[in-house]
Amino acid sequence: MTTPTQSRLGPLPYLIFSSRWLQLPLYLGLIVAQAIYVVQFVRELWHLVTTTLFNGGIDASVADNAETTIMLTVLGLIDVVMISNLLVMVIVGGYETFVSRLRLEGHPDQPEWLSHVNATVLKVKLAMAIIGISSIHLLATFIKAGSLSNQTIMWQILLHLTFVASALSLAYIDRIMQPNAKAGSH
Repeated sequence: MTTPTQSRLGPLPYLIFSSRWLQLPLYLGLIVAQAIYVVQFVRELWHLVTTTLFNGGIDASVADNAETTIMLTVLGLIDVVMISNLLVMVIVGGYETFVSRLRLEGHPDQPEWLSHVNATVLKVKLAMAIIGISSIHLLATFIKAGSLSNQTIMWQILLHLTFVASALSLAYIDRIMQPNAKAGSH
């Protein structure tokens, strides 16, 4: 049985439109990558717990000091969580935008942002997530600045500022491309 949409499309337009399903393995691959990040998070958390609670604490001779080591480990955990959040945005938002509707309307766990997601909104959200991840890396760099070269620190700052400028540019382009949508929401 064909749907009304299928019967109206010729063979070539139908093939082209159906090609969006070729992205499905890509999204499934990102789900596997997210599972790997979960394993990485559990490993890092387990190492932190066992080192600090069961092995008498972190050896201060190995690290500059125990507090710095714990802080860097926690920043690593936050980084894994933020990258996982980025993956969720790409998987859910990308699938919804480019492949097929998830039909989550009315589901209690539907992400708030999913109801108004489109390619532009997704790009801005991804850019903001990348800035957050970059901020965590930059904070870790500042914590261990004494052991890094000035050139390394400078490049990380420049890279972070590039991410910020890119996100601002995307948001500005979105605003000028849809001026009526922004004016109507006030």
